[in-house]
Amino acid sequence: MKLDILVFGAHPDDAELGAGATIAKEVSNGKKVGIIDLTRGELGTRGSAELRDKESAEAARILGLAVRENLEFADGFFVNDKQHQIAVIQMIRKYQPDIVLCNAVSDRHIDHAKGSKLVSDACFLSGLSKIDTKLPGDDQWQESWRPKNVYHYIQWNNITPDFVVDVTGFIKKKLEAVAAYTSQFYDPDSKEPDTPISSKNFVDSLEYRSRDFGRLVGVEQAEGFTVERHIAVKHLGDIF
Repeated sequence: MKLDILVFGAHPDDAELGAGATIAKEVSNGKKVGIIDLTRGELGTRGSAELRDKESAEAARILGLAVRENLEFADGFFVNDKQHQIAVIQMIRKYQPDIVLCNAVSDRHIDHAKGSKLVSDACFLSGLSKIDTKLPGDDQWQESWRPKNVYHYIQWNNITPDFVVDVTGFIKKKLEAVAAYTSQFYDPDSKEPDTPISSKNFVDSLEYRSRDFGRLVGVEQAEGFTVERHIAVKHLGDIF
């Protein structure tokens, strides 16, 4: 299955938090979008890997994803080496996305920056025809494939975006997908330990950040991204 957009996240819920509204908008426009989670989030203070599996499946349903897979790398301990790069390359070649979205280039959680660089490197390597890959259990060699663009969504840190996507009307869907992770986010009745992302302030910040990015470009709500190379437009009028 060829996808238009493939979104990578170091943990289940990264993609929803960073780009959930953009994903929802693209799906509504008929684009095929998938998510690849690098880990199961098994080191998370709250919940468990098994619960996160169920939560991520529900979030995928809410967003209308074409596919969601988990590479089951070691949470907190995966590295950017050949073994992990090959596993990511296999996913890129399997789904042949035109656009890849991935973790923030720097962030509070060490896995976010690691995941960002790992996926970025794999996107480049995936285009090299002399790197041979097969999917597990498949005898067919995969064709080389390099996405046209790699963009990084914004997470915990307040990074200045290189561009923003108007997501007016899609934040509700994003928050619904985020809320599928019942173990992770604000619940006044939860007996789990408090974490930086379990406060009401954190959940509220998802909306007020989108409103602030929107304010700066003259729309109601927006999500921000950073780029690895210059963005080109055919006409000045393409920028609103």
